[in-house]
Amino acid sequence: MISFESDYICGAHPKVLEKLVETNMVPVSGYGSDPYCASAAEKIKAACGCPEAEVRFITGGTQTNQLIISTMLANYEGVVAAKTGHVSTHEGGAIEYTGHKVLELPEKDGKLQAETLNKYLKTYWSDGNHEHMVAPGMVYISFPTEYGTLYSKKELTDLYGICREYDIPLFIDGARLGYGLASSSCDVTIQELAKLCDVFYIGGTKVGALCGEAVVFTHNNVPKGFLTQTKQHGALLAKGRLIGVQFDALFTDDLYFEIGKYAIRLAEELKALFIEKGYKLMLDSPTNQQFPILENSKMEELKKEVAFSFWEAYDENHTVVRFATSWSTQEEEIQKLAQLL
Repeated sequence: MISFESDYICGAHPKVLEKLVETNMVPVSGYGSDPYCASAAEKIKAACGCPEAEVRFITGGTQTNQLIISTMLANYEGVVAAKTGHVSTHEGGAIEYTGHKVLELPEKDGKLQAETLNKYLKTYWSDGNHEHMVAPGMVYISFPTEYGTLYSKKELTDLYGICREYDIPLFIDGARLGYGLASSSCDVTIQELAKLCDVFYIGGTKVGALCGEAVVFTHNNVPKGFLTQTKQHGALLAKGRLIGVQFDALFTDDLYFEIGKYAIRLAEELKALFIEKGYKLMLDSPTNQQFPILENSKMEELKKEVAFSFWEAYDENHTVVRFATSWSTQEEEIQKLAQLL
């Protein structure tokens, strides 16, 4: 059995594991107050070209999305997101569980359009009854999107301009940020991205770490009592070093960015393979997630030897599935898939 099921199907990149073993017996303080977290934070700020930023480490993506949204919103506010956005679809109601509604808007190829957002906010504030409605208090997008697509620098600039006009923060979910930045279709750097939002996170879980995400608050805007609120959510790791050590390794010698480049190269091979074999793709994803459309009978046959993810029904006889590459994907696996197809 070979697997393209997701980008976190294996443990951690060998260099991350080496760092964990190397530092294992060094006693340090807990809850993220250790030298490894401090070193990782400095390396991340340098990589982002944002020395004034504040970095916090959280164990996973759902906890991170829930924490950022719930701590930055007032209790009467909701978060605006694309209808296909991760917080709208694959968070199991984690955002709503905190008492904040996800305000869904139409999207295009997984992306929230500036004109759609502007129209929504303008309509909300011009409504004489808006005080009886959930207030849009934040905008959430992901980079890449759920469909592996990317926002251009212009699209990010336009979205952030609207957010600033209405004085609400823009939050970028970067669970797969490393794969987005490595794409040949990406025209924004991590330094530019840091300037085009109020908070974003650098995903580790899906990009070489055992677990962990690094949240970057870009404008001296860490919510008051953030550590206490993290603990209230059950998301404060006593052995905070676990995440700090991993990000310290990921941001040494550009490992994080090299992982992204490697996965993108193999994703391009995967895309070319499906096209060569006559399969259609739901859309042209430029990142590590590819979405071929399979005939249902062939899909069931392929499942016997290949792991991949269901995405959505295409029609009565076809299904859109997802194949993902990562640091752990091997050339031999793509060669075997080619034989099976």
